[in-house]
Amino acid sequence: MSSKELSRLEVMQKLEEKRMRQKQAARLLGVSVRQVKRLLKNYRREGARGLVSKRRGRVSNNRLSEETYRKALGLLKSKYEGFGPTLACEKLVELDGLKISDESVRQLMIAEGLWKPRKARKAVVHQMRVRRACFGELVQIDGSPHDWFEGRAPACSLLVFIDDATGRLGQLSFVKSESFFSYSTAVRAYFERHGKPVAFYSDKHGIFRVNQNSLGTSDALTQFGRAMQQLGIQIICAHTPQAKGRVERVIQTLQDRLPKELRLRNISSWEAGNAFLPEFVDEFNLRFAVQPRSDLDAHQPLSDQDDLDQILTWQETRTLSKNLTLQFRKTVYQIQTQRPTYALRHAAVTVCLDARENILILYKGQPLDFSVFHRQTQQSQIVDTKQLNSAVRKPHIPAPDHPWRKGFTTPLSHK
Repeated sequence: MSSKELSRLEVMQKLEEKRMRQKQAARLLGVSVRQVKRLLKNYRREGARGLVSKRRGRVSNNRLSEETYRKALGLLKSKYEGFGPTLACEKLVELDGLKISDESVRQLMIAEGLWKPRKARKAVVHQMRVRRACFGELVQIDGSPHDWFEGRAPACSLLVFIDDATGRLGQLSFVKSESFFSYSTAVRAYFERHGKPVAFYSDKHGIFRVNQNSLGTSDALTQFGRAMQQLGIQIICAHTPQAKGRVERVIQTLQDRLPKELRLRNISSWEAGNAFLPEFVDEFNLRFAVQPRSDLDAHQPLSDQDDLDQILTWQETRTLSKNLTLQFRKTVYQIQTQRPTYALRHAAVTVCLDARENILILYKGQPLDFSVFHRQTQQSQIVDTKQLNSAVRKPHIPAPDHPWRKGFTTPLSHK
């Protein structure tokens, strides 16, 4: 008998000896009075054997059929190889029409050696932060370099925008690396779809925060920070990864689910991946997003003064020489003007560079005509740590059928 059945036996003996009431027995066993009467009746008729479960040793009525077991196992070893139990169960139900639970899939994968249960980690206590109340009040952003296409496409990074109040993915984008222009393209797509949020919540990456004291005071802005300031959007940098845990956790989920979704659809390029991401975002939000505490949408629409073509450019200030020339990125530009040259001598101008390497020179907000006077040779450049892999030139690797791989044959000498 089990410990539960032994407890029932002790209670039935007390009931039989009139040392306990049936209501007390029901409260002690956690059952109804009617169930106590049934147990007492079985005990009087069969003794202790009447308290033993009649289903012991019999097959469960909810046991998987052999056909379902074989079909699920075959799909897990072929089509869904490498999937976790939860995601595999979702696909088995949605795409293959099997009636199976996630726990059944988990036990099946453990029994067949397809999944190794993880040991419970020691709980680390962090101070909990309540979600923001309104959609668009705080958007967490981050990038994740990962083998998203499982070797079918060059390595890339995924930019992730997630709303703090709802847990909704606002924007996903495959890019070569985390840079000012990649984030500018991503935020532009976010603005056009949702509007301008109140604040972005990021890490201390050099794109969002000036980390070198030698570059100026603590009030100095990066190019991305300057652009967001012009748009009236605040940037908040988290002190620890745990502080922006929502985007960190969703990146772990995306690293598990998104590569497998791309594999099922035979997507093997960045362009096809970016075309699929809106569909993936809608399905993800339908499954995981929650309702905010407030129905107010904190996003603000773009105004006529928000010229994204000019704001989302790399901007630097230069001072014109007496000859109306300036140097920007190892190139000397000559200003062309019809007005007297002395009017622009030592004038401060703004050089704007867009993602397509187009140059625009502004003086008091108005563009100036210019020509390229001199272009210097390429020199060494400073590269951020996260962009080092993309900046290093990879050695050329000959194809598998290259003649060099086939070896050389020595012709027979003529005697």
